[in-house]
Amino acid sequence: MTSILDKSIEQLLRCEPISEEAVKQLCLKAREILIEEGNVQHVDSPVTICGDIHGQFYDMLELFKVGGNCPNTNYLFMGDFVDRGYFSVETFLLLLSLKVRYPDRITLIRGNHESRQITQVYGFYDECQRKYGSPNVWRYCCEVFDYLALGAVVDGRVFCVHGGLSPVLASIDQIRSIDRKQEVPHDGAMCDLLWSDPDDIKGWGLSPRGAGFLFGADITKKFAHDNGIDLIARAHQLAMEGFKLMFDRKIVTVWSAPNYCYRCGNVASILELDDDLRQEYKVFSHAPIDVRSIPAKRPPPEYFL
Repeated sequence: MTSILDKSIEQLLRCEPISEEAVKQLCLKAREILIEEGNVQHVDSPVTICGDIHGQFYDMLELFKVGGNCPNTNYLFMGDFVDRGYFSVETFLLLLSLKVRYPDRITLIRGNHESRQITQVYGFYDECQRKYGSPNVWRYCCEVFDYLALGAVVDGRVFCVHGGLSPVLASIDQIRSIDRKQEVPHDGAMCDLLWSDPDDIKGWGLSPRGAGFLFGADITKKFAHDNGIDLIARAHQLAMEGFKLMFDRKIVTVWSAPNYCYRCGNVASILELDDDLRQEYKVFSHAPIDVRSIPAKRPPPEYFL
């Protein structure tokens, strides 16, 4: 299995899709590994935390140039591997191959785009259909999505989640009792973790996304205090400078898709936590734009940027 995996990784690093049968076997193996992980995965420092990738494969290679290759670097990706970009297949399958090859050196948690409903609208389903001639690969990947953890805690002190907090979750322990092996629900705790956003409000507010909630500094600080957390790291929102610290540095948005949708003009970042959980934000720009990185194709549909 190791030699087959290494060949798949080499092939995917060239941005070449692997066979449908190879995807099927990879996804089966990935599910065996992921089912053993809790809803909130424990991660040891040092670790490099990454935000949304959204199928921007060549920009993910830039990320690895800045952060180092796996397994030399311990990585935690906070979801939204697919949709919008042109290479969701290669992006997700490379990350999944690294997870199966080096399970203790890369943690993948679920984003709101790791969903059957969302991927049928924002590109991943169509890309699988186009590259493989059937929806089978999409189905295999969606089954893996259901097994991804909902969050992670680094050294007991940094809580990582794709979106944000929920009015029905006062503690990290409550997240552990969620039945995560399902399609992302339209509401409730699991939905909120993947969809919510911090905002300059007091308490809770309705989200303009139509799912999840907005939450203010008071909510953030209480959750951090009650759970013994120094920092909440999350993704989910475009940050033009690559990252955005809020609420007296209690929460940070890490965004890892530079020049989002190949037109937003933003830089991206990764967050390196050392053994003492000191934070270093490494900012990087998009890969050189050439024929490889942007194939001739209509842009993906508009959505909350």
